[in-house]
Amino acid sequence: MAVRGTKDLFGQELRLHQRIVATARKVLEAAGAMELLTPIFEETQVFEKGVGASTDIVRKEMFTFQDRGGRSLTLRPEGTAAMVRAYLEHGMKVWPQPVRLWMAGPMFRAERPQKGRYRQFHQVNYEALGSESPILDAEAIVLLYESLKEVGLKGLSVKLSSVGDPEDRARYNAYLREVLTPHREALSEDSKERLSLNPMRILDSKDERDQALLRELRVKPMLDFLGEEARAHLNQVEKHLSRLQVPYELEPALVRGLDYYVRTAFEVHHAAIGAQSALGGGGRYDGLSELLGGPRVPGVGFAFGVERVALALEAEGIAPPEERGPDLYVVPLLEEAVAEAFYVAETLRPRLRAEYALSPKKPGKGVEEALKRGAAFVGFLGEEELRAKELTLKRLATGEQVRLPYAEVAGFLLSALS
Repeated sequence: MAVRGTKDLFGQELRLHQRIVATARKVLEAAGAMELLTPIFEETQVFEKGVGASTDIVRKEMFTFQDRGGRSLTLRPEGTAAMVRAYLEHGMKVWPQPVRLWMAGPMFRAERPQKGRYRQFHQVNYEALGSESPILDAEAIVLLYESLKEVGLKGLSVKLSSVGDPEDRARYNAYLREVLTPHREALSEDSKERLSLNPMRILDSKDERDQALLRELRVKPMLDFLGEEARAHLNQVEKHLSRLQVPYELEPALVRGLDYYVRTAFEVHHAAIGAQSALGGGGRYDGLSELLGGPRVPGVGFAFGVERVALALEAEGIAPPEERGPDLYVVPLLEEAVAEAFYVAETLRPRLRAEYALSPKKPGKGVEEALKRGAAFVGFLGEEELRAKELTLKRLATGEQVRLPYAEVAGFLLSALS
């Protein structure tokens, strides 16, 4: 049995994942993003410093272990901190800025498994590093929206907010402590701890008791505490999105779950997948590189969950890609033709998808096996074909047959299948 919270991917489900990633690749690389693959594990401090000690990810969800040298290593729970670490390590600061990077791969969090959420899950990440321009914030939102729209989704909504500058957040956290401390005992155990570490995390709580208390106290949103510069930045992002006709709505209560965000925060939702409707999101993180020990490098980016997008496609009735069978299934009609079937199939690869039977079959059985495999053509190798170095081809959709020398088989099939 696969470990709880993990799953095997194959067949149509795997091809759907591959299609989602391939679509993101097309959209992001058209915008100048370079693919980056970071290691699956990093030194633990990359995430402790980069993601934030007060986050649930660091406090509860990381898979951390010691290597043989006693170093603490962690399976990556998210992509941004690792990608910024790579940017710093490889001297990308001297490249023409901004540097746009993208990555797809597995992430690991010890969450409670549920539909669309696993302990090993897959994300597409995009980061634009080296500029404070609100244009890059708008571009990141557009690229996330376009990646999801291009894969075929229609019921998408963009939620936009701002978490302000550090001094704005300090004022807001002070306000939250003042309002919530008298009601501390009404909070969930997690939020009692958040009240000390980072009260803004309470706004992101999934516990209904916390949300009910926030509503009862009419807690003001972060947007009410934005400083002049942060508000001007948000206004610029809104202007660019409106100019590009990207549908969005301001969401005052939106709080991204990582400590490194400043200013812009955003999510893309798909209501058909239930209450937890976010497919992905992101924001600006101008101070993250300094947390990792590097110079200040402003950045903005996003991530979306491949499994979540697959769920949304299913909810919209968009079927996974059909299983593609071989172009040709070669059937030996006698024992002496088995090895020849292998040789014929191998000469056609990789231009064509060619498979063969490993034991002799009667023609009817060979056709039956070819149909089960979804083949376009079946090829028979009998005594006469062996002697003449020819192959009898039958198109399964029509029953038409033709006998050709080996040398002409590839050209015939390529023409017929085009």
